[in-house]
Amino acid sequence: MSDLLISLYMREVRLARRIGGGGTMGLVFFLILVSITPFAIGPDLNLLARIGPAILWIAALLATLLGLDRLFQADQEDGSLDLLRMTDAPLELIVLTKCLAHWTVTGLPLILAAPIFGLMLALEPAALWGVTLTLLVGTPALTCLGAMGAALTASIRRGGLLLAILVLPLCVPVLIFGVSAAGAAQDAVASFTSPFLLLCALTLVSLASAPFAAAAALRALSD
Repeated sequence: MSDLLISLYMREVRLARRIGGGGTMGLVFFLILVSITPFAIGPDLNLLARIGPAILWIAALLATLLGLDRLFQADQEDGSLDLLRMTDAPLELIVLTKCLAHWTVTGLPLILAAPIFGLMLALEPAALWGVTLTLLVGTPALTCLGAMGAALTASIRRGGLLLAILVLPLCVPVLIFGVSAAGAAQDAVASFTSPFLLLCALTLVSLASAPFAAAAALRALSD
């Protein structure tokens, strides 16, 4: 079963890199959002530094949603999803493997680029590391929550907008605690530990529950 999951992971990574640019498209979208912020806000470096963590988190959230609508839709259209259901691997593990592949291609490049893009928003070194650490912990939750929306819209063509409507409200708690922890990293008064631990808890809950919810939605497609 492990060989099947590893093969599925490598397949998903290769497909994600070929279809729609994969992580490159998300990274470019991330860069565009961060680049236009100083033009909209103005040259006030103090203001940019104060709202920088929020801008980076919002950009990462929107960039993560790119391509999520095809996470299960392509397999549903070409019949691969039916073949995956017939394997010995539980559908929940298959969903988790596909989420891991999507995060590797989309989320990991955003995390690596966050310190560089944070310099464009005049963030201090402590804030850069805070944003990077919170994105490392929080982006898996965004991917898992997005997988639930992707499973619900797998049978709908061009369901990207519907997916965003379903997923964005679920991502609000992750966004709140991610921004709070990242902002506390550059503020000596606020506590970094409390929101960061809550962010870790949200990610663990998402990893534990989202694959089961997405698998249930996928099974409902065949009924």
